[in-house]
Parts: sequence; structure tokens; C-alpha cells
Amino acid sequence: MSAVAESPSVAAAPKAGQVIVSVRGLTKIFKDFWGRPKAKAVDNVDFEVRRGEVFGLLGPNGSGKSTTVKLLLGLLYPTRGHIEVFGHSPRHVASKAHIGYLPEESYLYRFLDSHETLDFFGNLFDLPAAERDKRNEQLLEMVGLSKVRTRVVGEFSKGMQRRIGLAQALINDPDLVILDEPTAGLDPIGCREVKDLILALARRGKTVILSSHLLADVEDVCDRVVIYYGGRIHAQGPLRELLAKPDAVRITMPALGRESMKKVLDLIRQDVAADKVQIDNPTQNLESYFLEVVRKAKEAMSETSGATSGSNVAAYLRGDAEAAPAGDKLLERLTVAAPPKTVEPAAVAAPEQKIDQTKLASLARPTEKPDTTPTPAPAPAPADLSQANEKLSSLLGKPDGK
Repeated sequence: MSAVAESPSVAAAPKAGQVIVSVRGLTKIFKDFWGRPKAKAVDNVDFEVRRGEVFGLLGPNGSGKSTTVKLLLGLLYPTRGHIEVFGHSPRHVASKAHIGYLPEESYLYRFLDSHETLDFFGNLFDLPAAERDKRNEQLLEMVGLSKVRTRVVGEFSKGMQRRIGLAQALINDPDLVILDEPTAGLDPIGCREVKDLILALARRGKTVILSSHLLADVEDVCDRVVIYYGGRIHAQGPLRELLAKPDAVRITMPALGRESMKKVLDLIRQDVAADKVQIDNPTQNLESYFLEVVRKAKEAMSETSGATSGSNVAAYLRGDAEAAPAGDKLLERLTVAAPPKTVEPAAVAAPEQKIDQTKLASLARPTEKPDTTPTPAPAPAPADLSQANEKLSSLLGKPDGK
């Protein structure tokens, strides 16, 4: 990789239209133990990502998307080519403080709960304790985990782990957010919220690089995309231009009466063959229909033991923490100081309760230990031998005393 001059720190705030990521001739070849080429994961790739863009990396499995992401983060070294992130090499340490990364698999400490997890990552960025606590509250509310903050991450489902992983990727308010399959394992509500978050970050001027297999999600949020296959880019450009069909026109209007519809069709068929004209009713997508059903169900049944739908985007991510909406209860809770707690005096005996001084003195005296020395057994009385001799003599038939 070409050398890039590294300054002591990253430039202040990126300007509108500024190139955040620049990739030229990027190539990555994996080799075996003996140094022989094994696989060319990325092959002579060129693209740029500008400030405020949502940029999509698309392609089938093994096409080079995740390898490109790891190269941008400095986790892998390119075989050839040139990479700049914020005008510096991906290995520039100061630049990493302005990057948020959600990997394809969440690597989190399973014995920490949600709040402890965010506090740990916030501490890595040297955020003050008060700022960490404020951001933790806002992020947990945003990703819908505020009610399960005491559960350890190891107990979370995959979707809930993606939620806390997304929160940790945003704890430092990054200027560049790299998301690798951010909606994997999420329910449709979570998917919609992640897409809303991405759009909110772009409106604030953040740059988002999104790698996903869910093309419907990419279509909803991305401004430009590149499509990989076999390590090469086979298509790139603004999404609207790539998807447009210049040889067809769609007209959407309110439903017309029979006579009006006949007049319109007769007019169109003067220039277009009848079999080329299609008429149908517009439909909403399944996501919109699903969210509407859930919204109505939520009004009737608001309790759930899992992740809840998040609140608004965290205030510090929106950049309007100082001018929050009046109805934002979360921000009210953060800005209104709690009343100081009063310490109750220790309990004392009631005045009318009398204390037995004699019993108290006996309890204060040390307890005498009992004498455990064993008492010797009494000595046996001497035997009467005269009576024994008389009995013995009578049994042998001898006179007494002989």
C-alpha cells in the first residue's frame, strides 16, 4: 500500500462533499503457509465515499465485501493499492476514534449487562463518566433495550445482540459508521428502526458504509452502491440511476370512473400497442403493512418480555441535545435532577422502654467456662478374704483353718 503522510491528529469536522474514504487499485491476495497465492479476495477495486453519503457494498457470499471492510479498518493489509480514511492510512490510530464499526458477528463480553457493555466501550474513548451515563441511557432507549438492561449479554438472542452491538458502534458519536449486516437477526420493527437511524445519521452529515445481503434494506437507504462479484466491482453509481428503466413510464393517479378510464386508454393506444399497456392497483410493500398491524396490536397489548421498539434517535446522534422536543420524556429524565436522598437517623430505644441493668451486667460479664477435668473413679474397697477361705474349705471337705 502506498505510504500516506500521517499528521498527529485527524482534521476537525469533515466538510460537505469531502472525500472520507478513497480506494484506488485495492487488491488483496491471501496466501498459504508456503507463500503461494491461494485466493484473490479483492481485485483492483476503485471507489470513493463522500461525507453524508450512505454507501452500499453489495455482492454474493465470498465476493470480497467483508475483506474490503477489514482493509478499510486496518485489520488487514492490502497486497497492492492505496487506501485513505479521513486523509490518512487505515493504520492511523487517531482516525479510529472517529469510526464506529458493527461487525457481522457481535463479539461482546457475555457476562456484562447492557449498561456495563456501553460503559466499557465508552471508557475506551475516554468519555467522561457523566457523558457516558447520558449516552448509555439514550442508546439503550433508542435500540429498545432499556427494560432489559440488567440481563447479561450472553442471555440475549441474536437480534438483541445486534441491537446492543449497534449501540456500542455509536457510543463515540463517529463521523464514519461501518455496518456489516446490521439487520441480520432483527425483526421487521428493528430493521425499520435501523434504517431510520441510518437516514438520521446521513442527514446530520455522518458517512455510512453499509454491507448487506438484504437488498430491500439497501434500496431504502443507500445513495450509491458498488456490486462485487469475484473480488471485482461490476457495477457502481447512484442507486436511482442504476434502477431506473428509461424505456418505460409509470403514471400514478386516483382511481378514475369507467368512462374516464376508457378515454385515457383510447388516447394512449393511439401511440402504444394495446399489449404493451398494463393497468393495476398500486400496492404498499410488506414492511409497511406489517408495521401497521404491529402498531395497532401494540395499542391493545403493550407488554412484552423481549426487546421493545426503540424511541427517537439518541439526542447526541441527532445533534440537537440542547433543543430537545418538549414531549421527549427521555431527555426530560436526563435533564431534571433527582431530589437529594435524606439519610434517616439510626433507630434508638423508645424513652418508655426500661432496661434491666442486672441482666445487662450479666450479659456484659465474660461467660465462665465449665471445668472439663475428668473426675477419677473411686478406689475399690478391699476384699474380705476370711469369708472366701471358709467357703473354699467347705467345698474341699477340710476342717476350718487346716
